[in-house]
Amino acid sequence: MGYLFLGISLFAGLTKGYCGKKTSGCVRSYKDAMLANTVRMVLCILIGFVLIAAGGDMELIRPTAALLGTAALSGVTTSVFVVCWLISAKRGAYMMLDVFLMMGVLVPMLAGSAIFGEEIRLNQWIGIAILLTAVIIMCSYNNSIKEKMNITSLVLLIICGLSNGLTDLSQKLFIKQNLGVPATVFNFYTYIFSAAVLMIFFLIFNAKEGESGTDNFFVLKKIFGYILVMSVCLFANSLFKTMAAKYLTAAQLYPINQGASLILSSVMSATMFGEKLTAKAIIGLATAFLGLIVINVL
Repeated sequence: MGYLFLGISLFAGLTKGYCGKKTSGCVRSYKDAMLANTVRMVLCILIGFVLIAAGGDMELIRPTAALLGTAALSGVTTSVFVVCWLISAKRGAYMMLDVFLMMGVLVPMLAGSAIFGEEIRLNQWIGIAILLTAVIIMCSYNNSIKEKMNITSLVLLIICGLSNGLTDLSQKLFIKQNLGVPATVFNFYTYIFSAAVLMIFFLIFNAKEGESGTDNFFVLKKIFGYILVMSVCLFANSLFKTMAAKYLTAAQLYPINQGASLILSSVMSATMFGEKLTAKAIIGLATAFLGLIVINVL
């Protein structure tokens, strides 16, 4: 069941990535990106509320300290990741993001082992090392770095990896706390916190960029259809990955999620956006596939 939930989560994430690529040319300033992502989080809140109401769980929406604390960790780290990802991509470090995201899976893995006593087997460590090797190979085939890597870019990449890892950890924490509420409630509060943090960043970038940016609402109107689809996919991606955390250990779930996402997004880019896969890229994909087999089969 865990692999089924993970598969649905991956499909939702792939669809979200497709929409993100389609809209990437329309969002050119930080404040536009922050507004679009804030709206996306607000739509996720509405989706969560509708699902909770449809499931007859309105009485479970009452917040508790434990639920709010876990959801706050999830929502804040989600927003921090979005902001650092956008800045890193614009600074030209896009190809290095996957390296640090793969390293970020160590956060929920080590925490799962230390806090919840989840075993990390030798083959899983070997599989993660193979996946990291695959990511490095994938990055080396495209060295389109706009500027030389400096300390600021490095710090942003580290924060990306850590924040993504902490978001994954919050999902495992929610499952292990057994709070007696469905994952839809957890995600509902997650996106409330996330929307609030992103709105703060929007106000900061709006004040900084002033009139130099584009017309926020013109851009928003132009891409709103994609934002709506991305919101549905974002909620589904997070919801089903949280549900998968009930059945899979952190050492299974998060490396597989990151490795499979790398493979699927690369194939999508090649088939739907005409991005050329070189020999190194193909070797990287094959290596990543090997890493997934080592983690799950051996």
